[in-house]
Amino acid sequence: MSEIQRTVVVIGAGAGGLMAAGRAAESGARVVLLEKGPRTGRKLRICGKGRANVTNTAGIQDFIKAFGDNGKFLYGAFSRFFSNHLMLHLDRLGVPTKVERGGRVFPVSDDADDVANALERWCKQSGVALRTNQSVLQVLTGSDGVEGVMTPTGMIEADAVILATGGITYPATGSTGDGYRIAKDLGHHLVEPRPALTAMTTAEKWVEELQGLTLKNVEVRLLISKEDGSPKRIAKQFGEMLFTHFGVSGPIILTLSRTVLDHLKTGKMELSINLKPALSDEQLTQRFIRDFTGTRHFRNYLGDLLPRTLIPVYGSLTGIPSDLPINKINAAQRRKMIDLLHDFRVTVTGLRPPEEAIVTAGGVDIREINPKTMESKVVKGLYLVGEVIDIDATTGGYNLQAAFSTGWVAGESSAASS
Repeated sequence: MSEIQRTVVVIGAGAGGLMAAGRAAESGARVVLLEKGPRTGRKLRICGKGRANVTNTAGIQDFIKAFGDNGKFLYGAFSRFFSNHLMLHLDRLGVPTKVERGGRVFPVSDDADDVANALERWCKQSGVALRTNQSVLQVLTGSDGVEGVMTPTGMIEADAVILATGGITYPATGSTGDGYRIAKDLGHHLVEPRPALTAMTTAEKWVEELQGLTLKNVEVRLLISKEDGSPKRIAKQFGEMLFTHFGVSGPIILTLSRTVLDHLKTGKMELSINLKPALSDEQLTQRFIRDFTGTRHFRNYLGDLLPRTLIPVYGSLTGIPSDLPINKINAAQRRKMIDLLHDFRVTVTGLRPPEEAIVTAGGVDIREINPKTMESKVVKGLYLVGEVIDIDATTGGYNLQAAFSTGWVAGESSAASS
């Protein structure tokens, strides 16, 4: 006797929702995909500056590490659907991929729309009933778990519901925290949702003069003042950053922002930028002793040392007159130059708003989700994927892979008869 076909309702047609819907349909379920906006994959279409950094070639252990303390929760999902599976899947859907610096994986076309459109086509070809401009008011439950969802136009019965509504970042794409409300109404506990992977605002007025300046191969340390006033390093990153009209941004700043979230209210916070991490204090001292001959002005010498935009600010902070001949620079002034090159400070005042953050930190507590199936331990038949869950990682394709992996597992698991 054949099994009765299960009905699965997926709420949210982002990366995780599209993957969940397509996989559930492939696995034999009748699937209804509800998207409250007019189009699928709205956040996916703009990620990676419109190129879609879909995953990374790093190994599973590196992925787990990228997600911090909650990374181990993803072992099960990654073991069933990982970056190699995703690249093969996209290739089968007509979207070949390529690998760039840092193991970042993009579609060969450099067009995020190709990824979103391919996943939508796959869903439809697999039999998914897609309904756009369709919001969900609540998930309906009974004594045996999920019974369906209530929409403004009525109830849709379901054997399983997959919550794939995203987080609170980029709300214009539909990520307005609906999933958190629904999960909380059903009895789930939330770790406070907050923006992650976002730029930082700073206190110094001279930062505006550096707007547009990109620094490569620098080391940035995140410092917080201890009770005695001395700085304590709580995180560091090496790579690329940039200055903006409001503060700082760029890959390593976005990564450090995840730590800022947890410490911003505990004391004064600063970024210490090592502009010359490859050179020691001694090496710089010997270079300056060797270079500081003749009557060349200090400001002109700095052109050999720093990007043009940085010269006025750096020169001012040293306190050395810009027209001082370099052969007149003394040992104390050399020491100040070296200190600033290795410890160029900016004061962090906050993070940019959720509208500008790449991902959301926080969400449904991972202890309330079965990591092997993505099914809720609180409500039978409810599955959670992507940013709804309290998982977030550094930049580089890790977060999208988590959405795809949890979506795949939830889709497959929800279609199976209980």
